[in-house]
Amino acid sequence: MDRMMPIRSLVVPSILVLAALTVGFTWTSAALADEPADKPLSIIEQRRAIMRGEAAGRTKVEERKSSKSDLEKGDITFDDLKFDIEKDEAFDPEKLTDTLKFLNGRTVKLSGYILPSTLFKETDINEFVLVRDNQECCFGPGAALFDCVMIEMVGDKTTDFVTRPVTVKGKFVYDPTKYQYPPGVGPKGASHFAVFRIEGLQVK
Repeated sequence: MDRMMPIRSLVVPSILVLAALTVGFTWTSAALADEPADKPLSIIEQRRAIMRGEAAGRTKVEERKSSKSDLEKGDITFDDLKFDIEKDEAFDPEKLTDTLKFLNGRTVKLSGYILPSTLFKETDINEFVLVRDNQECCFGPGAALFDCVMIEMVGDKTTDFVTRPVTVKGKFVYDPTKYQYPPGVGPKGASHFAVFRIEGLQVK
């Protein structure tokens, strides 16, 4: 079974192209009119739903932050990743919160959705984008940097595409250089399409 090429040579450039294609796309909570609510959708079907402005029946994620004890255990949410930056604003590392500095390098567990528009296959996936899915565009142009995390599975570990929420366990890393738009300036003046990654050990 073919393996995906390393993210530096294939996935990151491809995600840049896909991110540009997502401009103007908006998540909504409407279920697909032509698909049963309990029928799993393929990557292609998910992409078509996004193009139609539909969210495949997903519900809005409630905002919540982890307690101090949860942070100590590494149980985090996308709300813990928030910092003061506008959508499409150039990234300023000075705006990182104390929570983000604390999490950097620690083993965490984060729940979200696998973003189908950045995948090239449905099984044996070792690199993908995890998004909070709060019914808004949450990756690429028009998105906030704290609404997505790049997932790079460690070693030969992989996962399969699912439409339900997943929880990723692994090392949380703040990386201000790897996910920059070349040459540091992207659509609408954004400088990065991501600044966080998890070096994944497990996806459930």
